[in-house]
Amino acid sequence: MMAKAATKREADALPLNGVRVIDLAAGPMAAIGRILAELGADVIRVEPPEGAVDRREGLTAGGVSLGFVAANLSKRAVALDLGTAEGRDNFVALVGTADILIENTRPGSAEAKLLDVPGIGSRHPALVILSASDFGQEGSYRSWQATGPVFHALSSELARSGIPGRAPLLPPGDLPYECAVPQAAFVVLAAYLNRLKTGYGDQLDFSVLDAVSQTLDPGYGIFGSGTGGITGAMLPRGRPEARHQYPIFPCADGYIRICILAARQWRGMFEWMGQPEEFSDPSFNSMPVRYASKTLLPAIARLFANKTRAELEAAGQHYGVPTAGVLSLEEALATEQVKDRKVFVPVDVAPGISAPFPDGVMEIDGHRAGIRAPAPALADWQPQDFAASAKPQAPESPAIPQRQRPLAGLRVLCFGVIVVGAEQSRLLADLGAEVIKIENSEFPDGSRQAMQNQNALMLSSYAAGHRNKRSFGLNLRTPEGKALLHKLVGQADIIFSNFKPGTLESLGFDYESLSAINPRIIMVDSSAFGPTGPWSRRMGYGPLVRASAGFTAQWCYPGEPDSFSDALTVYPDHVAARVGVIGTLALLIRRQRTGCGGTVSVAQSEVMMSHMAAKIAASVLAHEGKPLGGKPEFDAPWGVFACAGDDEWCVVTVRGDADWQALCGVIDRPDLAADQTLATAAGRDAQRGRIDQAVGAWLAARNPQEAMTLLQSAGVPAGEMLRVTDLPEFGYFKEREFFCKVTHPLIPAPFYLENAPVKSKHLADPPQNPAPLMGEHTVEIARDLLGLSPDEIAQLIEKKILETAPAVSR
Repeated sequence: MMAKAATKREADALPLNGVRVIDLAAGPMAAIGRILAELGADVIRVEPPEGAVDRREGLTAGGVSLGFVAANLSKRAVALDLGTAEGRDNFVALVGTADILIENTRPGSAEAKLLDVPGIGSRHPALVILSASDFGQEGSYRSWQATGPVFHALSSELARSGIPGRAPLLPPGDLPYECAVPQAAFVVLAAYLNRLKTGYGDQLDFSVLDAVSQTLDPGYGIFGSGTGGITGAMLPRGRPEARHQYPIFPCADGYIRICILAARQWRGMFEWMGQPEEFSDPSFNSMPVRYASKTLLPAIARLFANKTRAELEAAGQHYGVPTAGVLSLEEALATEQVKDRKVFVPVDVAPGISAPFPDGVMEIDGHRAGIRAPAPALADWQPQDFAASAKPQAPESPAIPQRQRPLAGLRVLCFGVIVVGAEQSRLLADLGAEVIKIENSEFPDGSRQAMQNQNALMLSSYAAGHRNKRSFGLNLRTPEGKALLHKLVGQADIIFSNFKPGTLESLGFDYESLSAINPRIIMVDSSAFGPTGPWSRRMGYGPLVRASAGFTAQWCYPGEPDSFSDALTVYPDHVAARVGVIGTLALLIRRQRTGCGGTVSVAQSEVMMSHMAAKIAASVLAHEGKPLGGKPEFDAPWGVFACAGDDEWCVVTVRGDADWQALCGVIDRPDLAADQTLATAAGRDAQRGRIDQAVGAWLAARNPQEAMTLLQSAGVPAGEMLRVTDLPEFGYFKEREFFCKVTHPLIPAPFYLENAPVKSKHLADPPQNPAPLMGEHTVEIARDLLGLSPDEIAQLIEKKILETAPAVSR
């Protein structure tokens, strides 16, 4: 695939047109630049003359890394030797044309000292610099080594993956890095917006572990509605039983997953079952009652047993029961939805070899913000190729600017519900935006419902997803309610929603209508499968999306295809929210240039599939009979080992020969280190059982923290499996001030929330205003923004057009 031809008008419409990014990131974090390039930025990858090593790492086709291709689409690349005076001079000239610099040299390494990020920042104070590292630039953990499995362990996600009573199970793919990438793109654009506002750039200390702990399955973030407010901190040890929340049943041609959360969904299931007397009691409208039933799931299993996945999906749509077949990755790629939306397009990998890659992860103004060029070949330095107009300089002021919230002054109307809807607007509220949550008790946000104390007015999970917001109770199914919303739209900047596509349109709130009221409005929607295609109107929750996108089928113990183990994991909700926010910030940047708003659409299934880009490309090439080399970057032995204690585990990985020799030294096995049959990765793979026994015996005699510390001291990537309750006291998170303990007037005890997404010189930490009750701010919003009198407000409340919160003591 060559670069897409684009008219000047189309190029100007790309949100980041005119933004230049210098990209020194290698490996999976190189995908930060790919996201920016797909949004229109000119991303120039800088490599040594021999080419960066990630061009050859992992699975390869024609000698080219498929992971490299996936992470570097739509960029340019230039060879510069920073170790020579000429190369350094050319690099300095290139940086002088840039707005953003991204790098991931290891803290304290010779490469980092040569690059001298602090010096670059001092010479270019208007430049936004993101330095990505596994554990941050400062502190006692900065030299630690990590891989995807280590991040799974240290973020607590691993403790929630697997079947009760069994060993924890590493999820498929390389999700930690894949989820960290959008977080990095999000904070870079936030800092760039701040630069446009203040004139000052920034130096961002971005930790991958921080990002994983906020975006993959955060222990102290908002949880799905199926949990009924039960957070990770409330879970028992082990892999708690949660398969009843999103159950999977065998059927005639595989497996099917359903999701019954709301009372209306249960009533649909009850009708589908033929309204059996056994389940007719109204108490079954309650999740706790359904979860406690010993006979309900077996009855559903009998109903499903002789029907196909397609038949059950159709019936689920008919009865209003969210339903999805558990598809293999190959089946997911072959669905009409993926084909109709052209999720993948062929890309040239090497001469005579092309493979499908995701065509972006969002749509801007109804068009994919996708691939504009294949992964770049390495070009010689030609100064005329990299000329750019002069970049703004930071104000000449000796005073250090105050830390800012760059979205202060913006107003957001949020229709979002459950996790994605909560996270998108919460991230903007943390950056200073005024967020107004539009809601109504007739259609409550599922994340407000409690499992244990059903009379609770506020849950810590809900509080995590809705801090810094206000709530406006409004009935949009009345002419008066619609008129009030139109008045709010005229004063707003951004609208978020994550309903089934068509829901807002059915109420008359489509982009065309609202942009006629306010041409500067930005509308952002997130849905399970996207706004178009045969599956666009399907009901979707994260577990159903995982089933349909081929993830659940992979999330199993080896050799046990029915051991589905993703029931407790909240994915891709938090990372999909970041993708939507990236599009939002990009459109805010464009709006400063053009004065016009626009739209962003995110399909959660496509976000997930993008996380398997290299594997999908390899699978297609293998099916075509094309030879492949190497192995997946995330396929690093050895795995998860039991340690001394009750259900204690430690992850240990071996990336290559240096790790292998260091591991043998730590476990005091010089015989293994000297064994020539184990001198190569292939030899170690062939004798995996023998090595597992040796490593496992050493770990079984130690607690996981001791084992992790000894291994990390020797440079071996290792991580203790932390539980959610362990996180606030883990030394790394304490040093980074990752968590803050907060209170809420309606929650009895203090609780933890995550703090800032990145260490920054100029971005302020988020405020901690408590999450609102439904309709808590209705009166003040109606008075201050809509200009209504007390009598008018009272009349609208009486007519149930406006809704206020119950009076409580705060």
